[in-house]
Amino acid sequence: MTPKRVRDFRFDSCGLIVLAPLLAAPFATANPLYFSLTNQIVVGVIASLAVYIMLRMNLLSFTVPTFMAVGGYTAAMISTHGVTNLLVLLAGAFVMPVLIAVPLGVLVLRLKGVYFIFFTFILNEVTQVMLFETPDLTGGSNGISGIPPVTFFGIPLGQQNYLVLVTVITGIVAAAATLAVTQRFRAEFAAIDENETLAESVGVAVWKYRTIGFVASAGVAGLGGFAIVNQLSTAHPSEFTSFSAINYVAYAFVGGKGTMLGSVVGATLLILMSNYFSSQGAYASALFGLLLMSVVMAAPGGIVGEIRQFFEKRSQARRGSAK
Repeated sequence: MTPKRVRDFRFDSCGLIVLAPLLAAPFATANPLYFSLTNQIVVGVIASLAVYIMLRMNLLSFTVPTFMAVGGYTAAMISTHGVTNLLVLLAGAFVMPVLIAVPLGVLVLRLKGVYFIFFTFILNEVTQVMLFETPDLTGGSNGISGIPPVTFFGIPLGQQNYLVLVTVITGIVAAAATLAVTQRFRAEFAAIDENETLAESVGVAVWKYRTIGFVASAGVAGLGGFAIVNQLSTAHPSEFTSFSAINYVAYAFVGGKGTMLGSVVGATLLILMSNYFSSQGAYASALFGLLLMSVVMAAPGGIVGEIRQFFEKRSQARRGSAK
C-alpha cells in the first residue's frame, strides 16, 4: 500500500470512527434537542456518503432522495407486515435500492455530464409522482403510518433514546459499507475521476466500476431512508423531496468531496448552522446561503480537503528542509 493510499485510508477511517461515540448519546442525556440534532446529523451523513461514493468517480448524482424513498418505504412495508427485526429491516432497506439500481444504472450511466445530472434530478420528481399516485402500495398522500417500533432479539426499540440509537447504528453500517466499497475500488475510481478516457484505454472497465459505485450509493441511501422512517414511524413522500438532494450534495462539497470525513464534517456543520439560523426568522435562508458561499470561497476543496492539503504541504516542506 503506497503512502498516499495509507493516508487516504486513515482519513476515510476517521469518517467511520467519529460516528462511534454517538452510540453513547442516547444514554448520556435525555434532552430532546440533542436527540433531534443527532438524528438529523446522522441521516445527513448517510445521505452525504451516498453522494460521496459517486463523486469518487467525478459523477454528481441527485438520485439520493429516490433511493432513500425506496429503502424507507421497503422497511415500512416489511414492518407493517409483522417483521420488525432490526437486521432484517436494515437488509431490506439496503438490498431493495440495490436491486432497482442495477437495471436503472444500465440506462442512467450511459449519460455523461449535464445530461447525467439532469436525468438524476428529474428521477426524483418521477419518484414523487409515483409515491403520490400509487396509494394501494405507498399510501399516496397519507403515506404509511403506524409503523411498529423496531425490535432487536425481541427487545422493542421504540423509546426516544432507542430510536436515536438505531439511527446511529444505521449510520455506522452505512459508513462501513462506504469505506469497504471506496477502499476496495479506490484505484479504479481514482483512474475514472482523473481521466475516464485514459482509464478506458488502459483496460479499466469504466461501465463496470460506475455501476458498482451507483449500486453501492443506492444501498447506502436506502439506509438513510430507513433511519428517517424509523424516527417518524411514518413513511411519507414529503421526507424525500428533490430539494433535499441539493442539501446532501452541499454537505459533501463543503466538508470535502475527497474523503469520507468530509461528508461527516460537512453534514454536521451545515445541519448545526441550519438549526441555529432557523431562529433568525426571515433571515435564515440568507444567512445559510452566505455561509455556503463563504465556505466555498475560503475552502474550494472543502474544509477537510483544505486542512489535509495544508498538512501535506507542511510535511513536504519539512522533508525538503531535512535534505
